Order: sequence, then C-alpha cells, then structure tokens
Amino acid sequence: MYKLLPLLMLLVAGSAFAKQETLTIYTYSSFASDWGPGPAIKQAFEAECDCQLKFVALDDGVSILNRLRLEGKHSKADVILGLDDSLLAAAKATDLLAEHQQTLPALSVPNGWSDSVFLPYDYGYFAFIYNAEKLKNPPHSFAELLERPELTILYQDPRTSTPGQGLMLWVQKLYDEQAPSVWQNLAQRTVAVTKGWSESYGMFLKGEADLVLSYTSSPAYHISAEQQHQYKAANFSEGHYLQVEVAAVLKTSSQPQLARQFMAFMLTPAFQQHVASGNWMYPVIDTLLPDSFAELTVPEQALSFSTEQVSKQRSQWLRAWRNAVIR
Repeated sequence: MYKLLPLLMLLVAGSAFAKQETLTIYTYSSFASDWGPGPAIKQAFEAECDCQLKFVALDDGVSILNRLRLEGKHSKADVILGLDDSLLAAAKATDLLAEHQQTLPALSVPNGWSDSVFLPYDYGYFAFIYNAEKLKNPPHSFAELLERPELTILYQDPRTSTPGQGLMLWVQKLYDEQAPSVWQNLAQRTVAVTKGWSESYGMFLKGEADLVLSYTSSPAYHISAEQQHQYKAANFSEGHYLQVEVAAVLKTSSQPQLARQFMAFMLTPAFQQHVASGNWMYPVIDTLLPDSFAELTVPEQALSFSTEQVSKQRSQWLRAWRNAVIR
C-alpha cells in the first residue's frame, strides 16, 4: 500500500492540474518573450486565478488584428493584447470584441481614457534611437533628419507593425499632403523596413544603421539592464507621436469570466509593475518607475489622430507610403 501512495498522489495532483482552465491571449512576440514582461505577468496572474495563462506570440500589434480578422468567430483567443489606440475603430468593426465591463481606477494616460471595449495597459512616444558614442550630432527635429541624407535609418512595416504604423501617422501629422515626398526622402537612406520591432532593433544594435524607430523609453532598458548610457532618443522639436497599447476580450471567448478577471488584473500594481521594467513603456496607473526613467527624453508635445481619422484614411496613407518606397 505504501508503495502505491506516491502514484496515488501523482494521480490526484494530475487530476487537479487537468481541471485548471486555460486563458489564451494573443500578443506580440516581444511582450511574450523571455526578456519581456510576459513571463512575470503569467506567473503573477496564475498565482491568483487557479488557471493557466497561455500567450500566443505574433509578430506585432497589426499582426494580431490581421490574425483576428482571418480567424473570425473561430479564433482560439480569449483576449487580444497589443493593439494600439489607432486601431480601435478597425478592430471594433470586426464585431468580434465584447465590452470590458470594468470600473476603471484613476488612469494616468495622456488625454485620459474612455472606451467600453478596450482597456489601456501602457503608453509611450515614438522616437528614433541612436548610439551617442557613434552619432555625435543627432538630429533635433524631423525637418533636420530630412535635411541630412547621410543619416541611415531602420523602421518597421506599417502594414504589420504598430510602431511602423506610428511612424506613418507621425509623418502624416507633420507633413499631411507632403507625406509622399517625405517617404521618398527617407527611402533613400532606409537600410531595411522590417516586419516587426524586434528585427529592426536587433539590426540597429549590430550597428547596421544610425537610427532606429522605437520609443523615447527604450534607452531605459539599456540603462537598467546593461548599465549602458549611450543609447538615447532623438528629441524632435515638432513633437512625438503618442501610442497607447490596449487589450480587449473576444465575444467568442470560452473563458469570459477568466478573461474579465485578467482585464481587471491588468490595471493592478501586480501587472503594472512589470510594464516599466519589462515592456519599457509608461504604466497607466501611478506606480514606482525604475531610476533609469529619470534619464529619458520627455516630448514637449504629444501628437495624435483620433481613431476615427485613422480608420477613415489608413488605407489611403498606406498606399501613399507603399507607392513612395517601391519607386
């Protein structure tokens, strides 16, 4: 009998494990990676939900929306996490998302937040990052960047990447009808347009370009994790485009209660403490920031379009970008 006890204990434990529900979240690869905030958030949520949290990593935020459109009502996702505020109208148009049903705490999102479907979990400002040990005289404005053809750049495809789309919106906001000529200018010194952020940032770290599109908060990672202070965000006098990253629950979720439990968890310190030191973005509730954030560039002006404007003109702006870069 004593010899059978370990086996019985394993069977009991296995039975309990099998009963755990699984919450499936589609997100982008850098969020779910070993060096992103995903693993710590997964551990913290599983500790309180008696469930398993499963991240499905896709290339980038736009890829999440494209996957959602492709799968439709047959999607295996319970939650999507990683779209940004410029995609809200397009995502709602799929009619696949449910209202979050959350009472919001005080949020520190610039310009505030009010939406019945999407909840924000972090925000940041797009910027070009440079290595101050290699580039002694960085551009101080977008106009100066365009006037200096010797500066090489890396950025992401606006059709698949939310940072890439952010650059497209930044250019549109500053240059409007002159945007096609701006893209032609940039195309002359663009080393690569990558599908997602990770590829272009990795190329930049290998020294393949002077500047890479990322966020004003990206240098905080190098300061905190590597004690390297040479990576900096070029501070452009015209202002920087604001991005708010969001999550939503699917109407077809097989775990609607668990999904809404995760949405509530997302706005607690247990989740938000990993935003600044894991995703290297600004949290949406008041929480302690790493010391490295004190060294960051803070834009004097945050630029943005309404999600309705983006939804209405995104296809037109994408065509203008594509026509300019394939010449």
